[in-house]
Amino acid sequence: MYYVIKVLSCLICLSPTPVRNLVAFIIGRLGWLVVNKRRKQTSIDNVLKSGLTSDPEQAAAIVKASVYRFGPMLVEVLLFPQLTPAKIQAQVAFTGREHLEAALSYGKGVVLATAHSGNWELLGAALAYEGFPLVAVVRKQNDLGADKFINEYRTQAGMHVTYKTSVKEMVRLLGEGKIVGLLMDQAAGADGIMLDFFNRPASIPQGPAALARLKGAPIVPAFITALPDGAHQAIIHPPVWVEKTADREHDIRQTTAKLNRIIEDHIRLHPTEWFWLHNRWKL
Repeated sequence: MYYVIKVLSCLICLSPTPVRNLVAFIIGRLGWLVVNKRRKQTSIDNVLKSGLTSDPEQAAAIVKASVYRFGPMLVEVLLFPQLTPAKIQAQVAFTGREHLEAALSYGKGVVLATAHSGNWELLGAALAYEGFPLVAVVRKQNDLGADKFINEYRTQAGMHVTYKTSVKEMVRLLGEGKIVGLLMDQAAGADGIMLDFFNRPASIPQGPAALARLKGAPIVPAFITALPDGAHQAIIHPPVWVEKTADREHDIRQTTAKLNRIIEDHIRLHPTEWFWLHNRWKL
């Protein structure tokens, strides 16, 4: 699989823009076709239950658009070998970068909390190319070839990659002043905190709050969204601090609730860019 994806990446890099756009269009539409009917209906029901719309057709359009976007997202990742600081500046505009710079100035490292919204891989690459010491905390892919490929491209973009099971490494890197990026919008199972997410109880990852509290580091929520002209906007929020009292569980829960609301607010603004196919409320 590794060499198949590498060849595809080379072909995309050599192709003119119209061909890349066509490939992105085809991949997105094929992606929708291969999703089974049950998963499609579950996703549509989730949009309806979330209160974003009461119209089933509009809910279906949101889910369909959220799948279609994986075509352009994949092509953008395949183009990572062509990225340069100049191209990143042309492709990604930053809003609120001063918040991340201020958070780093405390010298305690930063926990960056984000979500599967927009092209989160491009967000990581953009931050790294802008000189931010980003650590991408990732899940190991089932296919070892695909895992090798994506981690190779993340590293080439300037990110340090560590798996989400490597907690000790995260703590160490945070202590060294790095930015530890964590996705916190997927179901956390029994390890999560039950909070309302779009009006329904869901298991929310407590890792960002727990890690930040342990090291006294600020948490900076950050997202990326696509613009009509094909460029992107990185949106960086002011730091969130974890109150450290004698009640650790309360501190982590309060901060996780704040981050959860920030993520929900972002998705409300950009519903077609979130990963609705994930069964967020499966518990």
